[in-house]
Amino acid sequence: MTQPIDDAEAERHRAKMAKRKAVQDAEVAEKTIEKGLLIVHTGTGKGKSTAAFGLALRMLGRGHRVGVVQFIKGAWHSAERDALQRFGEQLVWHTMGEGFTWETQDRSRDIAAAERAWGKAQELIADPSLAMIVLDELNIALRYDYLDLDSVVAALTARRPGLHVVVTGRNAKPELIAAADLVTEMTLVKHHFAAGVKAQAGIEF
Repeated sequence: MTQPIDDAEAERHRAKMAKRKAVQDAEVAEKTIEKGLLIVHTGTGKGKSTAAFGLALRMLGRGHRVGVVQFIKGAWHSAERDALQRFGEQLVWHTMGEGFTWETQDRSRDIAAAERAWGKAQELIADPSLAMIVLDELNIALRYDYLDLDSVVAALTARRPGLHVVVTGRNAKPELIAAADLVTEMTLVKHHFAAGVKAQAGIEF
């Protein structure tokens, strides 16, 4: 049970929070730029794609159109796709991967799949009706040199001003991080796989 707060303590708290609010409001008021963002979700922790699809959901909820290209994933069916496709024509989704590199075991095939996916991504980038594009696991394709890094970064940097692009996957290249507006690294602290828990519907896919 919490202890009762006396009047003096309540007033100190009110004054402290009022001061904090004034500082926060002033900082927010200083930010006047509105632009399309290049967002990168990377790191060893779980949740990179999940966070990207959360942004896609937010954009769809605002009534905007969203495009998704999945570079690596393809073997597993994604429930996020089922959920987001309920927005109908607001969503454009292309699963272009054939599975992780250890599954295909064919570098030439992996490169060809990545190039097809990047071609589709470029089509979406050029589509003025899309407000956001999620390039899921593009970082993996770049990590294994399936695509030319400089060309990809140049194309993402040259996108039209209002377009948001979200890139996911481990081991984001330093060049992509340098070009991005927002980079979040998901850090692995604990994972249920280590305790023998298998991938489960609604959690992993």
